[in-house]
Amino acid sequence: MGEAYERCRGELRASPRSWLVTGVAGFIGSHLLHELLSLGQRVCGLDSLVTGKRANLEAVRAAVGADAWSGFRFVEGDICDLATCRDAAESADVVLHQAALGSVPRSIERPLDTHGANVTGSVHVFLAAAERELRVVYASSSSVYGDARQLPQAEELIGAPLSPYAASKRIDEIYAQVYGRSHGLQATGLRYFNVVGSRQDPEGPYAAVVPKWLAILADGGRPVIYGDGETTRDFCPVANVVQANLLAATRGEASPRPVYNVALGGRTSLNDLYRILRDGCARRGVDCADLAAEHADFRPGDLRDSEASIEAIRADLGYEPVVGLAEALDEVIASELAARGLSPA
Repeated sequence: MGEAYERCRGELRASPRSWLVTGVAGFIGSHLLHELLSLGQRVCGLDSLVTGKRANLEAVRAAVGADAWSGFRFVEGDICDLATCRDAAESADVVLHQAALGSVPRSIERPLDTHGANVTGSVHVFLAAAERELRVVYASSSSVYGDARQLPQAEELIGAPLSPYAASKRIDEIYAQVYGRSHGLQATGLRYFNVVGSRQDPEGPYAAVVPKWLAILADGGRPVIYGDGETTRDFCPVANVVQANLLAATRGEASPRPVYNVALGGRTSLNDLYRILRDGCARRGVDCADLAAEHADFRPGDLRDSEASIEAIRADLGYEPVVGLAEALDEVIASELAARGLSPA
C-alpha cells in the first residue's frame, strides 16, 4: 500500500468524518462503504435500488460486523429528487458521488434515462453539496476520451464523445467546474477506466464484461467477444478506485486539477482477458479449458483502445495501485464460482 494512502487511512481512523455515498448499494459504492466503515467512519448511503442491490449492503454488513455497521444510515431515494439529495447531505462532511446509470449500449437504447440519472441527478448532488460547502468526489469515466487516438490517454487531451453515456459524463465534468466558479463547489472528478472486482452484476443486457463472462463460463456457455478481440482496455481493480476516492476526498487543500484518471496504466486485450478468465475457471474445475469464445460485430459507441496515464494522480494525490489485475481477477473468479457452489473461495 502506498505511503499516501496509509497516511490517509490513519488520519481517518484518528479523526472520523461523516460521508454521503450516492449509489451506495452498487458495485463501487458498496466497496467504498466497506472501506469507510472499516475505518470507523459515519456513512449515509443514498440509492434508488434501480441498479443497486440490497445484497451488496448485506455483504458489507457481514464483512464489517455489527459495531461498524451501526455507523451506517441508508436512504432509499433518487438523486433526481433535489429534496432527497439535500436531506441526505444534511449531516455529511464529504460526498462521494457514485450514483449513475452505466453502460454505453444502455445509453444508446435509453438516452433519456441516462441523461436523467447522470446529468440531472449529478446537478442535484452538486447543488446540495455546494449549499453546505461540502467537498465532492464524483465518478466520471474514461469514455469521455471518445475518438481521441493518443495513448496513453492524459487528462488534458479528450476527443468527441461516442455515446450518450460518454456525453453525460463529460457534461458532469463541465457542470462540476461551472459550479466551482458560480457556487464555490469543491469538486474532483475521477475518470474510472474499466473497473473490476466482486459484486459486479452478471445479469441483464448491460452487465459488465468480467462477471458476465464468468457467469456464462460457469454455466457451460461460450461468451461473446464483440469484434476481433484485439480491442484493449485498462482494467482497474476496484480497490484502486476506493483509494483514489479517499485520497481526493481528504486532501488538505483543493486538488490542483479538476479531474484525474483512475486506472492501472496498462492495456489488456479482450482476447487475453477471456483466456485469463477461462483458464482460471478451468483450474477450479469448470469444464472450459478448450472452450473458444464466440465473436460478433463491434458495438456502436465502443472505443477501440483504452490506456490511462496515471502520472497526474500519482503526482498530485500520491495514488499508487494497491492491487494488480491478475490478483483482482483471481479473487473475482474464486468468489463468483464459490457463490455458485462450484469452487471454494
